Amino acid sequence: MKLERAYSTLEIKEVGGAGNERTFTGIASTATPDRMGDIVEPKGAQFKLPLPLLWQHDSGQPIGWVTSATVKSDAIEIVAKVADMPEEGTLRARLEEAWQSITSKLVRGLSIGFRPLESSDIEGSRWAQRFIKWEWLELSAVTIPANVEATIVSVKSFDKATRAALGLTRSPVVHLPPPPGASGTKSGRRPGVVYLNP
Repeated sequence: MKLERAYSTLEIKEVGGAGNERTFTGIASTATPDRMGDIVEPKGAQFKLPLPLLWQHDSGQPIGWVTSATVKSDAIEIVAKVADMPEEGTLRARLEEAWQSITSKLVRGLSIGFRPLESSDIEGSRWAQRFIKWEWLELSAVTIPANVEATIVSVKSFDKATRAALGLTRSPVVHLPPPPGASGTKSGRRPGVVYLNP
């Protein structure tokens, strides 16, 4: 089975402190061609919630869930939650690293992992594909994005009791600069494709 990836950029507009509910909203995919020229049609998505939220496309490193997904003609809007682990250990360390990396803007990308069900060549391109129907398998927080239109819109961490005690009703807003360009790829490998047998 060939697994495809489509990247997006994250833009953090709201950041909260450490709390019990660590969620973010954003755009998982758009109908705009990514930097490889591929188009993933939002309306072609087939999925069942909750979807796994992974760290850097590593299925051995889950960090949470996609809890809501709204499919529109030009984009898929999502709400995702990063898990919280009170006990010390490697899982807690991974979750804290992921959450801190997102809120500190070190990791600014989202990427969908999917299995193509129906696709067609894009005319005038050497290898770009239009994915008409696809099975959405996971969403990942990634370091290097390719689709600059798909963004994380906000990151929220809720600790209602603490915020109420401090008289806070809103989270601060952080505006980010445009994302960096995509990195190079290994020779012989098509950009944006996960190879199951490297």
